[in-house]
Amino acid sequence: MTIPVGPPTSGDRPAPVAEKYTDRVSWLVIGLAIAAVVILGVTLTSSPGAERASSPAAVAQSGETVTETIRIEGMSYQPNRVEIPTGSRLVLELVNEDNQPHDLTLNGYTTELVAPGEAVTFDAGVFTADTEGWCTVAGHRAQGMVFDVVVTGGTAAPPAAAATGHDMHAGTGQADGANPFAEVPGPAARLSAELDEQAWFDPVLEPAPTGTVHELEFNVTEEIREVAPGHRQAQWLFNGQAPGPTLRGKVGDTFRITLRNDGTMGHSVDFHVGEVSPDAPMATIAPGESLVYEFVARRWGIWMYHCATAPMSLHIANGMAGAVIIDPPAGLDAVDHEYALVGHEIFLGPEDTGADAERVNAGQYDLTGFNGFPNQYDLRPIEIDAGQRVRIWVLNVGPDNPISFHIVGAIFDTVFSEGRYTVRDGLDDATGAQVLPLLPAQGGFVEVTFDEPGTYTFVNHIMTDAEKGQHGSIIVR
Repeated sequence: MTIPVGPPTSGDRPAPVAEKYTDRVSWLVIGLAIAAVVILGVTLTSSPGAERASSPAAVAQSGETVTETIRIEGMSYQPNRVEIPTGSRLVLELVNEDNQPHDLTLNGYTTELVAPGEAVTFDAGVFTADTEGWCTVAGHRAQGMVFDVVVTGGTAAPPAAAATGHDMHAGTGQADGANPFAEVPGPAARLSAELDEQAWFDPVLEPAPTGTVHELEFNVTEEIREVAPGHRQAQWLFNGQAPGPTLRGKVGDTFRITLRNDGTMGHSVDFHVGEVSPDAPMATIAPGESLVYEFVARRWGIWMYHCATAPMSLHIANGMAGAVIIDPPAGLDAVDHEYALVGHEIFLGPEDTGADAERVNAGQYDLTGFNGFPNQYDLRPIEIDAGQRVRIWVLNVGPDNPISFHIVGAIFDTVFSEGRYTVRDGLDDATGAQVLPLLPAQGGFVEVTFDEPGTYTFVNHIMTDAEKGQHGSIIVR
């Protein structure tokens, strides 16, 4: 499909009409002009997931018309640079050879989203200064998806003036400085009533459901939620929550997940526990589409799932990750309570767009948390009775940092991580472990018995991250 986009060329002019038809034709021309303006406005503003840029002031064409074909491959335009004489008009044929939609905002105009395998013809107008363009899809500009127009025979514009369009997902350009979006809240921050209903995440892990086939729906939405005390921003969610729902089953169970994209951009899902070809079930689906992802859980443990649409770091940072827990064939040792903690970094950003893409790309996180919110289990502790035995599953979804899980005042007599026990109660009674170390995408569990009443603090023992929010309390009565 080839669709012309952008301003008309200077050669587009209505033909002269006979004098006796002047009045009638004049009204007809006015009506057509109004209709054309409406259609052009819809074309430039209706693309999902991107804010259409307004047209720049008209610039007279004094040079030639240059036509170039630009291919989209991965996170890049090929070529990503073109030189034209000053005063020339630039017409681009944008051909998408990637597996997900992209667009281009350049010189104040923005194309529609171009689907994989399709193309648009893009009249970008007249250029008198060097200008940068980019893809407005979330995170793509931060990944380097930019296009430069270099004007010869004129005066180059300074870098700050070169980008005349607006990328709603591009970030602030302050990836190497302090976050301008919000003050970092401390652990004493108070939970709001809204947080009680929306952002607080119950850590209690229920037993695996009965049956051997688990049919589930994952609906993807994009919603504004509270991600830290007093700070609201957009998140991209599986079933309206971050992290996504914790799934549980047994070795040999079949999971059949229907993924529905109710968002405004492409999304997908990748289950690490699924041993399947990724080509079809992990494909990025457009808004309004759905697919079925089916796998048999052949191995036990705790496994990450996440959106696999590029850039994955941004989709994970915006909340699109969760855990699948698979029990072994013979079951696990008996405990009084089980809990699940998903650890992650938190990147603050504007309310309407979410995690700042440039800061995510630079690894500059602002806070950390377990189960979606910093310090929530200090503000609302886990409570148990003395003498009870507890199993705590921990998964690190990152996207970047390690976790060293530790409970102050306790020693783990059982530790399981990434397919093996490092300590097992009853086998090594005179020893134990002080931490469960996890790289991103790794998970495991610890078991501990709290013999004495008191307040036991669990932390990421990478202490700067504990102080950013990976910190909570267990009150033993």
